[in-house]
Amino acid sequence: MSEKATLTSYVYKLVASLYGAGARDVVVSPGSRSTPLAYAFASSKEYNMYRQVDERSAAFLALGIAKASNRPVVLVCTSGTAAANYFPAIVEASYARVPLIVLTADRPHELREVGAPQAIDQIHLYGEHVKWSVDFPLPDTSKGTLPFIERHIARAVSIATTAPAGPVQVNVPFREPLLIDFQEELPVGTFVESYAAELRPSKNAFRALEGAINDVKKGFLIFGEMNQGTDLEAVWNFIRQLKWPVLVESLSHLRTNIPADCMGLIIDQYDAILKNESFKAAMAPDTVIRFGAQPVSKPLTLFLTKAKLVNYIVVDEDSMFRDSLAIATHHVHANVSDWLEDVAVEAAGDATYVADWMTANDIATKHIECYLAEETDEGAMAATLFANLPEASDLFASSSMPIRDVDTFFNKTSKDIKIFANRGTNGIDGVVSTAFGLQLARQRETYLLIGDLSFLHDVNGLIATRYQACNMTIVVMNNDGGGIFSYLAQAKEEAHYEELFGTPSGLEFKDIAQMYGAEYKAVEAKEDFTKVLQAPKEKPLRLIEVFTDRQKNVATHRKLWSAIGEELDAKWQV
Repeated sequence: MSEKATLTSYVYKLVASLYGAGARDVVVSPGSRSTPLAYAFASSKEYNMYRQVDERSAAFLALGIAKASNRPVVLVCTSGTAAANYFPAIVEASYARVPLIVLTADRPHELREVGAPQAIDQIHLYGEHVKWSVDFPLPDTSKGTLPFIERHIARAVSIATTAPAGPVQVNVPFREPLLIDFQEELPVGTFVESYAAELRPSKNAFRALEGAINDVKKGFLIFGEMNQGTDLEAVWNFIRQLKWPVLVESLSHLRTNIPADCMGLIIDQYDAILKNESFKAAMAPDTVIRFGAQPVSKPLTLFLTKAKLVNYIVVDEDSMFRDSLAIATHHVHANVSDWLEDVAVEAAGDATYVADWMTANDIATKHIECYLAEETDEGAMAATLFANLPEASDLFASSSMPIRDVDTFFNKTSKDIKIFANRGTNGIDGVVSTAFGLQLARQRETYLLIGDLSFLHDVNGLIATRYQACNMTIVVMNNDGGGIFSYLAQAKEEAHYEELFGTPSGLEFKDIAQMYGAEYKAVEAKEDFTKVLQAPKEKPLRLIEVFTDRQKNVATHRKLWSAIGEELDAKWQV
């Protein structure tokens, strides 16, 4: 067998094995050493292939596709620093539990550590931020090579998708020449399928849950960001049965598309009302059950850490359960699925306790609605966006202020809107690309809410629109700097604040929109913003730049929280 035929069999076996294991999407960046893989994927009609020339943005694009589709996405790059540029997205995927199959093409063994160009140490390049890493053999004619590839690819996908999901690295070395013979059909393998285990609570876990639920006087549920494959109908049925207050983070997918009979149990303003000491003193719970990640709300965190909880039960798909507050009393190792319907609930929640939570929630909602009618700051602008999101659309929020504005101003609704963000590590890098990946996977109209600094971090993400069709509206809140720092202790120290934290750039983005052929609108007033949002898009990519003031935003937010607190004090003063 010729070298070309050997290489062809090798890469098509790899590509076919990925498909057999469930991969359907691949993101490819150009490069020489990855040529055989790129050719094999491009010539395989079975795959959805996406292109992005910037590897850092490419990895976040794949992250968005995998996050939205809940299936593994393949990344392909050449050797050297191209692979290193994947690192930020791999770290996010690791902590956000998103399955990525990272194929890093490499130089052959004889060109490693000898000064060859574009050769770095790629073995275990990502350290413990990947669930598994393997260095593949070079293409050869040994009878054991192709079976090795087939089963190790199945192993890689199985590890990446087994709860908790995450990234894996497959390092693939190639010798020159790098050309292959194109094949019309993928080869048929001998490995059939890898079956994942179903994570259900043990009998003891069921007893602990039922005991905590049926013995409690005051209890509530918390839903943070959960696996995208979570059975939400089972969750709603559990909520109906339990009838406890339900604190829902915006990323839980329980703040939208809410069934009518559950609306009266959903607490979406917990961040605002838990700033009030009087309310917290009156509402201290006995038991809390949390599903998914801990919400980012600092008032909720302080409330939980100071409460003398009898039970704080964490339901998590990872045995390394997330308990950053160090207050968990029980851990239930399970996916959130239909096993919830088997929990024996003998008594519904205390009606008075539920009513008090709802009263406080309604007070906060009333003040927020007045705030939105009267104010013109960044929060009011964000709320204007949320109010004008169409049915069957998606919202992606950047970290820092955008996700906090979502948590504060995105009121619970029956509309079919899904909210996403990168909260594994809470970074502001790669946000544009992740949003594009989300839109490509879900094929719904998508809105990205992002600050000016975050947008600058990933302007290269817009390159993806030159290779793939998109349907995206990007709303850039341009407050000329880092707005989140205005709420932190650094803001009280004037020396070097603007230089180190405010970091104003003085940049506007009209020329960026023109460069990428996007529709561009600049707005400063809510009325104009509403008109722009309600007008039909002129182009598939629309960039709306909203100019706001950082200092005004802080003042109006604090005024809002004070008004909510005054009314809560009047009702729950201790």
